[in-house]
Amino acid sequence: MSNVLQPKVVIVIFGATGDLAKRKLFPSIYRLYQNGKLSKNFAVVGLARRGWTDDVLRENVAKSIGDAISPNEDLEEFISHFYYQSFDVTDESSYSGLNILINDLEGTYQTEGNRVFYLAMAPEFFGTIANKLQENGLKDSEGWSRLVIEKPFGRDLESAKKLNKELRAAFDEKQIYRIDHYLGKEMVQNIEVIRFANGIFEHLWNNRFISNIQITSSETLGVEERARYYDHSGAARDMVQNHMLQMVALLAMEPPISLTTEEIRSEKIKVLRALRNMDSDKVSQYFVRGQYDSGEIKGEAVSAYRDEADELADSNTETFVAGKLLIDNYRWSGVPIYIRTGKHMAEKSTKIVIEFKDIPMNLYYKRDKDKRPNLLSINIQPNQGITLCLNAQKSGSGSLAQPIQLAYNHNAVSGINTPEAYEKLLYDCMIGDATNFTHWDEVALSWKFVDTILDVWSKNEANFPNYKSGSMGPDAANELLEKDGFHWWDI
Repeated sequence: MSNVLQPKVVIVIFGATGDLAKRKLFPSIYRLYQNGKLSKNFAVVGLARRGWTDDVLRENVAKSIGDAISPNEDLEEFISHFYYQSFDVTDESSYSGLNILINDLEGTYQTEGNRVFYLAMAPEFFGTIANKLQENGLKDSEGWSRLVIEKPFGRDLESAKKLNKELRAAFDEKQIYRIDHYLGKEMVQNIEVIRFANGIFEHLWNNRFISNIQITSSETLGVEERARYYDHSGAARDMVQNHMLQMVALLAMEPPISLTTEEIRSEKIKVLRALRNMDSDKVSQYFVRGQYDSGEIKGEAVSAYRDEADELADSNTETFVAGKLLIDNYRWSGVPIYIRTGKHMAEKSTKIVIEFKDIPMNLYYKRDKDKRPNLLSINIQPNQGITLCLNAQKSGSGSLAQPIQLAYNHNAVSGINTPEAYEKLLYDCMIGDATNFTHWDEVALSWKFVDTILDVWSKNEANFPNYKSGSMGPDAANELLEKDGFHWWDI
């Protein structure tokens, strides 16, 4: 462990009584501590409106990490680093009280003035908090200060620009860490390694050898208790603008000249700049939206989206998006990239399938419809790993071929405890590695692309619901590929 950086830091969590803190942040901080990536020189300050005390916060922290500990483990030392302050984000006196507390903790824990401000709360307060931290001198310390913000970063390009202007009035771009938790997933980070560490793939990673790319992120869950938030968001804002386009950028980027944050970001931004923006009249040809009807998932009857809450009765919000993207550059010209994401679908899965072009004349298949192209599948969740589909001689059938799979399952490797995405991202933030966070230019270009689609959809009422819960989306999503001579692969 001697080579592992152990940051000294005070972590301030705005919204410490919320679901994100309980489910993700507290367990992630604990695992970092347990794995020797966080020294004893740290403190966590929880802020929220509730009238909690230090003890109440510590009880809740202990409860939230209950699953991660052995029954006889003593948590007292760890939870003693947690402190609580009742907080009103609009009230000046709350910030002066916070300043006093942080200064005290920096003396107690010798954290060298390093501060992380994590905004785990409603985005309408992001700008207010950032500016109040600046006005009250909370970001001016002997060490470094970083601001971590969750999505959504705006509702469209205009609101994102406004929010960015507010944040940049208080913090520099280098101090702002915009979280996209997909970028913390190990297999998403592995995309770069699979490409750039293997000549067998990188030499073929272009429009001469790849016929299409498919990215699927499907969930079996519906909107659950997030109905109000989700109905103002929809699948395009919730998934496409951030997670899906980030995966597209990683898959399509040019090899960076080095593995620094700046070089990797630079190549991703070039991809997003090369995305073909559609005219409004072409949106229906390239994008499909859906909303789930009632149906059955894993043998259980589930309700339609419009029946999930009273306010959803006439909702025009999409719970499914499929689309065809084109990148107008030398490497990818002519290669369609298909994306689909949705709720209440047949399976929970995030995966990427690269379909390679077939050879001009395949003598080993009697019928064209039996042909199987070579496929590379990168499975991100729930089963992490990669699968390569090849053709080999069919046993006992002379010269006929059959598809075989070479698979590497990351989950099956003994001794690997895959870090939860938030654990990885929190640590990266504390050591100052912004590679797996999104730069403002990426956010702006993604909104520019998605805004055209949302604008068209807002002016036209959809024929919802149009797919059964427990299916893989509306028929139109299959037709999107069929008209190009392709189909969705399920491997």
